[in-house]
Amino acid sequence: MDSNVVQVNQRRSAGYLPTVWDPEFIKSFSLPYMYESDGTRLEELKQTAKRLFTSVNEPEEKLDLINTIQRLGVAKHFAKEIQEVLDHVHPYIVNDLYTVALQFRLLRQNGFSINSDVFNKFMDSDGKFKDSLGEDVAGLLSLYEASYLGLHGEDVLEEANKFSTKHLELAMEKLGKELAEQLKESLQVPLYWRLPRMEARNFVNIYQRDSKRNLDLLQLAKLDFNLLLSVYVKELKELAEWWKDLNMKDKPPFARDRLVECYFWAMGSVPDPHLYKCRRNLTKFGSLATVLDDVFDIYGSIDELGKYMDAINRWDLEAMEELPEYMKVCYSGMYDHVNEMVQDASKDLGLDILPYIKDQWVCYTRSLHVEAGRFYDGYMPTLDEYFQNGWISIGLATGLAYAFFGVLEDSKTEHLPLEFFENWSESELFYWPSFITRLLDDLTTCKLEMERGETANSIQCYMIQEGVCEEEARDHVKGLVSDSWKKLNKFIAHNSLPIGFANTALAMTRCVTRMYQFGDWFGIQSQANKDCVKSSLFNPMLN
Repeated sequence: MDSNVVQVNQRRSAGYLPTVWDPEFIKSFSLPYMYESDGTRLEELKQTAKRLFTSVNEPEEKLDLINTIQRLGVAKHFAKEIQEVLDHVHPYIVNDLYTVALQFRLLRQNGFSINSDVFNKFMDSDGKFKDSLGEDVAGLLSLYEASYLGLHGEDVLEEANKFSTKHLELAMEKLGKELAEQLKESLQVPLYWRLPRMEARNFVNIYQRDSKRNLDLLQLAKLDFNLLLSVYVKELKELAEWWKDLNMKDKPPFARDRLVECYFWAMGSVPDPHLYKCRRNLTKFGSLATVLDDVFDIYGSIDELGKYMDAINRWDLEAMEELPEYMKVCYSGMYDHVNEMVQDASKDLGLDILPYIKDQWVCYTRSLHVEAGRFYDGYMPTLDEYFQNGWISIGLATGLAYAFFGVLEDSKTEHLPLEFFENWSESELFYWPSFITRLLDDLTTCKLEMERGETANSIQCYMIQEGVCEEEARDHVKGLVSDSWKKLNKFIAHNSLPIGFANTALAMTRCVTRMYQFGDWFGIQSQANKDCVKSSLFNPMLN
């Protein structure tokens, strides 16, 4: 027998630690904020802040106001005002680099068409940006942020990114500590890739030290953040009770208990307070899928995994009786959760979504089964083979499928684009967020997986296929991340689906970008990731 073939009776462990979130802490946690008692104050602050749109006259000032409002996380309250400003400034001609880049970024972010040739005025005849711009730090940072709204083939934005990055890195040594830290953060993760809720928390700290800050706008951002926090905490408490009743964490002791981390993913992907059912369903899927991933990736024998695959294809509770005990809780948890979701959709949408959601679980489980089979056979896939399966096994496509019905729950049934969903596996709006997530996961977890003997990830596949070192493979994968964002930008900009779903695909991609920024989000719970959860779910903003 090949030494790479794992014996059927071996049980492996990834050494995952228990959750760091005490269920009793979640159960007892409370906040003094409620829409019922604080809604009037919120409305007063919104009306006061709306006057800012008429108090500034110059287009440059209006663009700065929109940028501030978006970064504070309260743009949803001023959609009409922002639209009117951008309608007005769209044809406006400006000449300084900072404002041209800001105008470009805001217009593209908000769905307006604007050509990248607006930057030609800042370039020499050889297609390079003028050296004289190298000292304009504000302009360079604005250009840098705008470059991430680029599409494939926009060479000027490629050049903009290289030029601004080079000069901003040089400028960091000359800046004060606070400004240098902000610049460092942008060079690590540009604004367009950031999770809005985390950016709001971060930018409030910056804005409140600004001598030109508007106190009403600042108070609005803090109160809005805290009121959303009260909604999220209430939901998390209910989900913690569901998880406790399911008793998942005790029955398969090898698996990860990551309910809170999964709720963070759901919250970041679908932040609107009225979309509770969507967040609930995403959290339940994420928590159950994480356990199932451990079943297929670590613990199950190839024979047991085949039985689970047969059971999920049959999709009935009787099929569960043929499974080993540790698998039964996974199967029944999934089955009950999907039934709950199907019943809600029947009531809210008048649709039977079971065929669509069942298909998602079958495809997801099959992809895990493919990976397990490769491991047991000692087979190293080509990079293309790996990606063909890996974009599904990361689970984000199923999350987007859940969100497809969840964010459209207010739509009339006859307007739901079900023909699009039926071809989800061919949709680039499903593919690119999933592909980016797969790449980010591999970049973060590659070393630990190789230590466990799991060699089928994109970095290892590329190393073997191309005969390169790990550093070169990592650079290649990072390049694929940037390239994939450009492709995603195109389909968000030209997508014909209801804007809610396109925005959710973007939000989910931003969320996973943050989740994998400081180590494996679902594996080793780093201090940076714990701090991230605390600041988003358990720490209100102080006045």
